[in-house]
Amino acid sequence: MARKFFGTDGIRGSANSNPMTSEVALKVGMAAGKLFTNGAYRHRVVIGKDTRLSGYMIESAMVSGFTAVGMDVFQLGPMPTPAVAMLTRSLRADLGVMISASHNPYIDNGIKLFGPDGYKLSDEQEAEIEALMEGDAAALLAPPEHIGRATRIDSARERYVEFAKRTLPRNLRFDGIRAVIDCANGAGYKVAPEALWELGTEVIKIGVEPNGLNINKDCGSTAVQNLIRKVSEVRADIGIALDGDADRVVIVDEKGRIIDGDQLMAVIAEFWLRRGRLAGGGVVATVMSNLGLERFMEDLGLGLARTSVGDRYVTEHMRQHGYNVGGEQSGHIVLSDFSTTGDGLVTALQILAVVAESGKPVSEVCNRFEPLPQVLENVRYKNGQPLDNLGVQRAINDGKSRLGTAGRLVIRPSGTEPVIRVMAEGDDEGLVKTVVSDIVHALSDAAAECRRSRASAAAY
Repeated sequence: MARKFFGTDGIRGSANSNPMTSEVALKVGMAAGKLFTNGAYRHRVVIGKDTRLSGYMIESAMVSGFTAVGMDVFQLGPMPTPAVAMLTRSLRADLGVMISASHNPYIDNGIKLFGPDGYKLSDEQEAEIEALMEGDAAALLAPPEHIGRATRIDSARERYVEFAKRTLPRNLRFDGIRAVIDCANGAGYKVAPEALWELGTEVIKIGVEPNGLNINKDCGSTAVQNLIRKVSEVRADIGIALDGDADRVVIVDEKGRIIDGDQLMAVIAEFWLRRGRLAGGGVVATVMSNLGLERFMEDLGLGLARTSVGDRYVTEHMRQHGYNVGGEQSGHIVLSDFSTTGDGLVTALQILAVVAESGKPVSEVCNRFEPLPQVLENVRYKNGQPLDNLGVQRAINDGKSRLGTAGRLVIRPSGTEPVIRVMAEGDDEGLVKTVVSDIVHALSDAAAECRRSRASAAAY
């Protein structure tokens, strides 16, 4: 069944446009609050946000919705997504909310929901919330004597910093390591530099002056050029880039080279394997992770399980099959010994732990395998189903045949916009580019044909 509000990662859209309006936020608060209110005790919800201007509006509306159905609200202020998940469990809350659009620009915002176990809600629970949102709002309201209260948790920052530090051995310090951290003017702008400094790191901060409009703007994990320049300027040992809600991380080595999530998973998996800590017999990644990672894992005698794109699907597979390392190429790394979702800061600390214990530079530590040539292109369409076109299907089948067992081809519609993503990889870079180009052309022709058909039908 098609969903009206929830997408692949909660609810997301442009601020003050459906579905990111105060009205929808109020309804989400009421519906989610009602779904998770199922006992005589006082029910709690934890709300965190990033630094977007619209966060004030969405937060106020959700506080109103939750209190209206009888839930007490704990407001954390700007906090990383993984901190919200952790504090939901720590504070014994029934529900956690993160108001953020992750790596998107400030004009967007979103709502992510976590259950009492700190994990993102299932599709079924989101469907239940949507059903309640579409129903009689008056039926959800609590009697006057049961209306909830809202309280700000002033110790949230210190709690999360302490949690992050405790993911490391007690006696491990990072003295002598100079790190540049780019917090994307986002949710991690205070906690991440504090944690690094308390562990002995010499910290150089950028992207730590949020004004509500500059989150992810030319900074953070999706725009690392400023970080690369700063690493070179101050001769840092490592650069760390978070995104707007600090659930993903990209590393830059001392030479200015970008280290993506595939390499980070390889580093942590190998390090944990040697210490008898790796669970599940391998790592969980998505269909977008490089084939080089898969071959590296095989060389270690480990497996690589692949899921659909989205850290939620990675996490679900990890829970079902007992893995404790998983993630995405984009830098969402889930270390389930510590967190229930991606955690950029904790991932960076684990990489620093390898660097500190090995005494080797980041460029050597994080160069675990040679990535295969990988090409990704997006094809935008306005309507129709281009993937059903016979010409497109022939191009896809031909591409798979030409790549054979020495490559991979992934075609997938975006879950958030009318875009089809075409990704291919293999040992032969020229062949990979040709395969992607042929499929993109077929998709573009199909999309154009659909537009012409609709125009003709409208004219008729």
